[in-house]
Amino acid sequence: MGKFIKTGRVVLLLHGRFAGKKAVVVQNSDNGTKERKYGHALVAGIDKAPMKIHKGMGKKRRAFRSRVRPFIKVANYNHLMPTRYHMDLPQDVQGKISASEQSKKEASKKLVRTVFQDRYKAGKNKWFFQKLRF
Repeated sequence: MGKFIKTGRVVLLLHGRFAGKKAVVVQNSDNGTKERKYGHALVAGIDKAPMKIHKGMGKKRRAFRSRVRPFIKVANYNHLMPTRYHMDLPQDVQGKISASEQSKKEASKKLVRTVFQDRYKAGKNKWFFQKLRF
């Protein structure tokens, strides 16, 4: 069977704090590493999706409601469900995202927030930014 959890694949998290949330695979490790001896992936996802915006809302309120709160997490392949969707992340962003230390993780989260908000405002990947209903 071929490997299908690759960089850019949109996945759903199944376990933990972010269960039921959508995420994008930033980095994958099929064979595992020294610390994690199982197949895992570094994912960046949406903790809080943007809210609906109406025509009558002011500029400040529109900006507030269109914010995206991201998360970064290393997840076991068994806790991921791949979807048919794919999201291309810029190459320079992929290299800068890290979850090894807390300070790097915070900086990476800010970078992911700007990328996601730019995507949302441009109208790309609309399914990714909608709240998952099931």
